[in-house]
Amino acid sequence: MKTESNVKTVMAPQDVVYARLSDLTNVSKVRERLDDPDFQQQLSQQMPDGHKIDEIRERLDSMQFDADSVSMDVPPIGNIAIRIIEREPEKCIKFESVNSPIHFYLWIQLLPLTDTSSKMRLTVDADVNPFMRMMVEKPLKEGVEKLADMLASLPY
Repeated sequence: MKTESNVKTVMAPQDVVYARLSDLTNVSKVRERLDDPDFQQQLSQQMPDGHKIDEIRERLDSMQFDADSVSMDVPPIGNIAIRIIEREPEKCIKFESVNSPIHFYLWIQLLPLTDTSSKMRLTVDADVNPFMRMMVEKPLKEGVEKLADMLASLPY
């Protein structure tokens, strides 16, 4: 079962976004900056409605990062990880699930928009049987959309 996010505009050049997202330790640095009031204000202005700094802090606090993988606790499933399995410089980062009850792949695709902005789309391809598909299709689509919103709103 494949689902895609809407195309998001990122207020940073394609090469900068790729450099940040292709090394997952860079995403963990956002966690360190969440206590800075100036950073909070900048992040609040970039986030779509419904996202709050406390929500981002809570999600990031539950994650462990290294350059190629991120793991997180997902109640009631337990610890799930994704790892980078392929990098196409400045264009695409491909991830694979690890320790997940549902095996899936995630792609982050990037394209230039202007000298100071780019476009991003997330795609998830999950190995879901037809019975499960009916139960997970809507939550998966919503989750992919929220993740895309969050990644697009990060300050790069």
